Amino acid sequence: MVQQVTPETTIKAIYPESDGQPMADNTEQFTWIIKIKENLEILFASQADVFIAGDLFWYPVQGNPNIKQAPDTMVVFGRPKGKRGSYLQWDEDNIPPQVVFEILSPGNTLKEMTKKLQFYQRYGVEEYYIYDPAKNDLNGLLRSGDSFEVIEEMNGWVSPRLGIHFQLTAETLEIFSSTGQKFLTPVEIDSLREQERQRAEQERQAKEAALQELQQERDRYQELLANLKAQGIDIDNL
Repeated sequence: MVQQVTPETTIKAIYPESDGQPMADNTEQFTWIIKIKENLEILFASQADVFIAGDLFWYPVQGNPNIKQAPDTMVVFGRPKGKRGSYLQWDEDNIPPQVVFEILSPGNTLKEMTKKLQFYQRYGVEEYYIYDPAKNDLNGLLRSGDSFEVIEEMNGWVSPRLGIHFQLTAETLEIFSSTGQKFLTPVEIDSLREQERQRAEQERQAKEAALQELQQERDRYQELLANLKAQGIDIDNL
């Protein structure tokens, strides 16, 4: 007897939210992932329909949990911010991440990176950036039809979607927003915040000292007037 498969007996696909692997292989890779992800969060903080995530599983095909990638950083325009255990594309108006960043580590293999490139190309990524901090080497690919084209010159390149531009110095990669704001690490951001706090405190103290000096001048003036009156001098006719 053949058992009929009903909706009640259909096995629901499970989409794992973790593969048990670390997000980064070393401190430098982790620092770069955090720097790019968090600075993009800051850049698009006021836009409610830009979702940004780091090391989050992206499942593009419903019913097939084996088709997945977890980009180091991905940006999705047209989807709201918020918590997610994974990015299930069919639950996100079928909008794929438009921009993806990968930060290389010594553990990345050519085979692994080739599979990632093919995945991103197949499932709709528009801009794909790969940075190797150990070699200070930045590569970029831009969608053209159904495939990627290599961006020949990355130094000075401006991302069409993000509006950020890349500058390669002799030592490292620098990223700037469209307004010229440099991408910083959380420690650098905190240092700037502390400098701004100290500057504001110095300004407050300077204003307070100026007000105190002004009040002292007023007090001396009032004391002078009182002395003149005490001597019978008509100050109104001076």
